Amino acid sequence: MSQHHKNPSKIVAKARENFTKGLTKTLTQRTNFLKSFFKFLKDNEEAIITAIFQDVRKHRQESRLEISMAQSHVRYLIDNLPKWVVCDKPPKRWVDVLDGLYVYSDPYGVVLVMCTWNVPLLTLLPAAGAIAAGNCVVIKPSHNSPNLGHLLDTTLRKYLDPECFPVFLGNTDETKLLLQERFDYIYYTGSTNFGKIVHLAANKFLTPTTLEMGGKNPVYVDPSADLELAATRIMWGKCFNSGQTCIAPDYVLCPKSLQNKFVKYAKAALFRFFKNDPNSCPIVTDQHFKRLVELLRGLTIVAGGHTDPLQNYIEPTIVVDVPSNHPIMQEEIFGPILPIITINNCEKAVEFINGGEKPLALYVFTKDMAVKDYFIDNVTCGGVTINDTLMHLMVEELPFGGVGMSGMGRYKGRDSFDTFSHKKSVLVKNSWRIVEKINELRYPPYSGRKTNIAALLLQYRRGLSLNWVTYVLVFLIGLCAGFLLYYVLDVHLL
Repeated sequence: MSQHHKNPSKIVAKARENFTKGLTKTLTQRTNFLKSFFKFLKDNEEAIITAIFQDVRKHRQESRLEISMAQSHVRYLIDNLPKWVVCDKPPKRWVDVLDGLYVYSDPYGVVLVMCTWNVPLLTLLPAAGAIAAGNCVVIKPSHNSPNLGHLLDTTLRKYLDPECFPVFLGNTDETKLLLQERFDYIYYTGSTNFGKIVHLAANKFLTPTTLEMGGKNPVYVDPSADLELAATRIMWGKCFNSGQTCIAPDYVLCPKSLQNKFVKYAKAALFRFFKNDPNSCPIVTDQHFKRLVELLRGLTIVAGGHTDPLQNYIEPTIVVDVPSNHPIMQEEIFGPILPIITINNCEKAVEFINGGEKPLALYVFTKDMAVKDYFIDNVTCGGVTINDTLMHLMVEELPFGGVGMSGMGRYKGRDSFDTFSHKKSVLVKNSWRIVEKINELRYPPYSGRKTNIAALLLQYRRGLSLNWVTYVLVFLIGLCAGFLLYYVLDVHLL
């Protein structure tokens, strides 16, 4: 690691200097940076796939899908940015008819985006949102992704100004030093434990923060569901990146009568998925592998269960008859192990889910719209997908984020722009002297009569937006001019 990267003060100070100079603020600048970022993703697709494989041995096709999603997101930002940067004009009250009301989207300044190793490109996307909002961005790849981090450090600088968008490489201790710097916004993706450290560091300067973490994402399988389809989609979501994703299905809740059939269909799905490629993706670290193996202790395994400590490989595994107080139900699994908990009905399932921390994602498989609505209305979580898993992350128009211990804040689509923009209110008061007579109601000497009139004028009233008043005034002026012209001509003709 270069000495430059070991001095976070210098890179943050340089980024702030460039932001102050206005090098990232105009629409043209933002658009060009986003286009360059897109070009980086396109030109270096093979290098990115190779780096991710070297880091975590992720399957090539999963990396390609991740790159495709990243490209789609950046393209969406480019296409929509021109309409987002235009200031909003809120509806007016009667007392504001002659004034200007505006809401500007200001960039915060210098943003820190901290990425994770499991989906490194998708966790890099908030940086694109921060660029779209006009900020300078310090990009911090995970120290568990050294090869991708090196690629970003050496290659991204050829596409984006490294003094406006520097890449900071460092381990946990060096990251803590980086967090001592003053940022204007911090975006973090990763574990809840380190998320608490990030949040604590942000408190020093009251820095606004978005935390994307994880949790135990429940799946409820209703008797009305297509069981074979449900098992296939659940096992795909569980096995993607070997379950090492923050929105992976963590456990299944279903009636006892469905358990055996679900296991049968799940086994069939696993055979279709992995019969020719059983070692799709290992567990990222020895420590994480040992933790997962320990979680299996004492459980009833009905599918999979093979482990290989030399490769850090855990076969996709299904366990049943899991006690609710077992360690595997007390923490996020973050691996290819799927516990099944039998539950009587959807009401009991909701009660079980609400007994724990708020999840990042909730998955419900049902054809009964009443069941769907019951979960949506009664479970607080980051997001809900009905009859599938993971896919809500791929929809640009849907915000993505957690709640409670699963995170705070959101991004994706318009929310990527809004998250990194300060909404600045602007009131432009009319300075006509005749209007000042109304303003005299608020000046001393005070009286009950003046206060009553002012309160009446300022009182909120539900009704139509007063933006139409301008058009009415123009119409009335035109109408008066028409009448005047008519009478002038009439008199002249006489």
